[in-house]
Amino acid sequence: MNQISLLIILLVALVIPLAMARFKITFLPTAVVEIIVGILLGPSLFNWITNSETLEILQNVGVIFLLFLSGMEIDFSLFKKKPTTLSPLEKKSQHDQPKHSVLQVATIAYASIVGMSFVIAYLLQISGLFTDIWLAAILFMTISLGIVIAGLKEKELLSKPFGQAILLIAALGEVVPMVGLTFYASAYSPHSKSLWLILLILVAAALLFWRFKAFFRFFDRINKSTTQLDIRLSFFIIVALVTVAESVGAEGILGAFLAGIVIKLLEPHEETKVRLDSIGYGFFIPIFFIMSGGNLNLKELITNPQTLVLIPVIFVGYVLAKSLVFSALKLRFKNLNAVAGTAMTATTITVVLAVLQVASHLHRITSQQSGAFLLSAVITCVFGPLIFNKLYSSEAEDLKKTTVHFIGTNLTTVPVAQQLAKGWYDVTMYTNNQHNYRAFNSETTIHLLDSLEPKVMIKNGVFDADVVVFGQINSEKNYELAKIAKQYGVRRVIVRFEDRNILDDRRDELDRLGVELYNTPDVNISMLRALIEAPSTMRLMTSTDSSVYEVALRNRLYADIQVRNIPFIDKVTITQIYRDKPFIRPTGGTSLKLNDRIIFTSSKAEAPEVRRELGKLN
Repeated sequence: MNQISLLIILLVALVIPLAMARFKITFLPTAVVEIIVGILLGPSLFNWITNSETLEILQNVGVIFLLFLSGMEIDFSLFKKKPTTLSPLEKKSQHDQPKHSVLQVATIAYASIVGMSFVIAYLLQISGLFTDIWLAAILFMTISLGIVIAGLKEKELLSKPFGQAILLIAALGEVVPMVGLTFYASAYSPHSKSLWLILLILVAAALLFWRFKAFFRFFDRINKSTTQLDIRLSFFIIVALVTVAESVGAEGILGAFLAGIVIKLLEPHEETKVRLDSIGYGFFIPIFFIMSGGNLNLKELITNPQTLVLIPVIFVGYVLAKSLVFSALKLRFKNLNAVAGTAMTATTITVVLAVLQVASHLHRITSQQSGAFLLSAVITCVFGPLIFNKLYSSEAEDLKKTTVHFIGTNLTTVPVAQQLAKGWYDVTMYTNNQHNYRAFNSETTIHLLDSLEPKVMIKNGVFDADVVVFGQINSEKNYELAKIAKQYGVRRVIVRFEDRNILDDRRDELDRLGVELYNTPDVNISMLRALIEAPSTMRLMTSTDSSVYEVALRNRLYADIQVRNIPFIDKVTITQIYRDKPFIRPTGGTSLKLNDRIIFTSSKAEAPEVRRELGKLN
């Protein structure tokens, strides 16, 4: 019977994503569907799966892996303060920045969640429905980071201020409850040691991080498919920290969570996370979710009047605990978006399952109460994303075009400026040459400067742009202005540098500063060589129907998906991918990675949309 139950669970785990894709069920997270199906397969309805020692072990491994991957999802760059030393451009742009930063909004929002969680927990105790204030407060202040990330990724918001705020709130919604759960479990566990021993877990995590930090710097040279050193290291760290956690009387899931944080801080390659995700979400975690539903008995819950009252009360508690998030988000974002963000933060499932499992082990909660908290959490995961997707609309700051300023008007820069202006770019050209100004002024937006002295250019806002291009033929002037632009704080500086003296170290200096260089002779040489060696390629590049294009992948929506699964792959042909220095000749099974430079061919009509879709920052 044990094997049959496991077989049914694995079959269901396989069928669920296939069915969701077939019937286009996108409004429900996969985890929620797995829990619901688990409820149906358990004693609540069909009673096809029964708990056993084997399934319990797999379930425990599943929750450990889930918390481990949750730790890996936390982006600690969100918690970093901006540097106190600002460039002139950053100081100037501060006046246009919103009054409240993303960090301030998120901190205020989550502080309100913590406060409201204790208030609602206290009201539950007064009502007599649930008397454990600390456990209830921990449950109410949880947020499902995985569901939030999925929702933000679908809306392409992960790198935008609104998305960053929601992401930071959700990250706190996993970290803070996990810390609270640690102290709670240590206080009520019959096997608990002194609370100070919990610090040993942090010491062990810090030691592992310090010991293996250098590992990821060289493992690429020795790693191979038959060794998978990164995965072996990950499992070692998981087991080590889970063992330490349980040895000091804490819960193993805390060790797993810290293991995920350690691996995250080690900065592994994206492929490492993909492989760990495949192990977790491919096997162990679906078993945990399905069994979490299978362990519920709705018949018992329905027949218990107190539980029937408890389910809607807890659901309202989950929502009310996040209600003041609206006020915090409203400080910077639109009202409707504040409502949408509040609804998304109300979603919770991952940490709730972990907390309920710990509370059950400690005998601090009944099965009926645990079922009520779980069912209510499932409901939040249904309604939260639905409301978010319905209400969210782009913020004004998200629609801002990339500003590009050209210094120098000639037969190279003017056509480029004209073409960019048709896309998602705000293009302005500057020159101090009156002849060129009169020649090209009718072609595009050009400002005539008195001189190209730095003070004059700063006064006229020439450096107030995302990208500054120095396209003049004067290499010396371009060199000097490029350095000043970088000192001023311009993010991208592109320079025409024609000086071919190999003894000249100015090119290297600009390269060290992060300045991007180009020169006409190199371009012409490359074109002529290509014409001789690859005439078909040249015809393609100069064709009126199709051409060769390049785009840097910034859109997280397309990260980690295979080339064959790109929605518009029928419109393009990806010929090369430039990643970490070498070129990759892609196949249909090649996975795209963030910051890949993709070289593709397509029609000139479709290319702008493809480049915009792949290249937009989200």
